[in-house]
Amino acid sequence: MFERITIIGDGAMGSVCGMLLCAKGLHVTLWGYDVDQLAEMALTRQNKRFLPGYPLPEALNFEADDRLAMKHADLIVSAVPCQFMRGIWTRLKPHVPPGIPIVSTAKGIENETLLRPTQILADVLGEQAYGALSGPTIADELARGLPATATAASRDRTLARAIQRTFHGEQFRVYTNTDLLGVELSGAVKNVIAIAAGIIDGLGFGDNAKAALLTRGLAEIRRLGRAMGARPRTFSGLSGLGDLVTTCISPHGRNRSFGERIGRGMGPQQATEATHSIVEGVATCRAVRALARRHEVEMPITEAVYAVVHEHKSVADAISQLLQRRPKAE
Repeated sequence: MFERITIIGDGAMGSVCGMLLCAKGLHVTLWGYDVDQLAEMALTRQNKRFLPGYPLPEALNFEADDRLAMKHADLIVSAVPCQFMRGIWTRLKPHVPPGIPIVSTAKGIENETLLRPTQILADVLGEQAYGALSGPTIADELARGLPATATAASRDRTLARAIQRTFHGEQFRVYTNTDLLGVELSGAVKNVIAIAAGIIDGLGFGDNAKAALLTRGLAEIRRLGRAMGARPRTFSGLSGLGDLVTTCISPHGRNRSFGERIGRGMGPQQATEATHSIVEGVATCRAVRALARRHEVEMPITEAVYAVVHEHKSVADAISQLLQRRPKAE
C-alpha cells in the first residue's frame, strides 16, 4: 500500500480521491493548474466549482508549486480529463520523480493520437509504472459515502494489487485486473453509449429502448476491444458492463445528461454549454469512430452519435437509420 499520494487534478474525481485516501489516514496532496481555485479550496474546504456541497478533509493538503507537489510522493494519481492530459503532464514532466507509479482515473481517448490515458502518460513521461482506476464511480455518490466498487488495472499484477490496497475501504471495494487495455477502452467507449442513452431519455422512448441500447452498446465495446487485443471477459466486469449501466442511468452522468438535452431538442453546442462541465463522450466519439474504422469494426451506435454531435445530423434521421439496418442474428 502507498502511504504518500499526490493527486494531479482538482476536479470532482480528484477531490473524491482525496476524500477516500484521507479517510484511510494516508498523506494526500492535491495539485491543480488554477492557483486561485486551489487557494479557494484550501480556504473553504470545498470544491465549489466541481463538487459543491461536500466538505473536503482537513487532512487534505494543497500544493500549487509544480516543483514541490510530487517531491515526496510514492504514488501519483492523475485525475486530469483525457483531452487535457498531454498539456498538463508536459508541464509537470520536469518534476515527476523517476520510477514513481502513476494511476489514471481518466476515461477517454486522445483525438489526435487515439491513445488511451496511460498511453498518453507513457508518451509524455516515458518509462514509469502505469495503472488505471476505473468502474462505476459517480463522484457525487462517492462523496456521499455510498457503497461503490472499482477496478485497479495494470499489466503489472503487483502494482494493481498495491493500488487496490491503497484505495480499498469499507464503502469502496476495489478489484484488480491486468487487462489495462480492456479497462481503459471500456471507460472511454461507454461515454459514447451514454450520450445515446441520454438521447433516448430525452425523447421519452422508454425502458425497452434503453435496455436494447445498453445491450447493443456493450456488443460494440466488446467487438472493438476484441479487435484491439483486450480480454472479452473484461467487458462483463465492473469497468465494462458496470460502468456502462451507471453512466447510462445516473442523473449525475454528464454524458447522459448531455444526450438528454439533445433528445429534448437542444443542439450539440447548446447542450455542451448547459452541462457546465467537460463531456468526455463528445471528444471521445470522434476517436472511437476512428479506432473502429482503423480496426474495421462495425459500431453503428457510435457512428450515429458522431453524426448527431459532429455532423449535425438530426436525431430522427440517426434513429431511423439505426432501426432500418438489416436484421441479423444476435
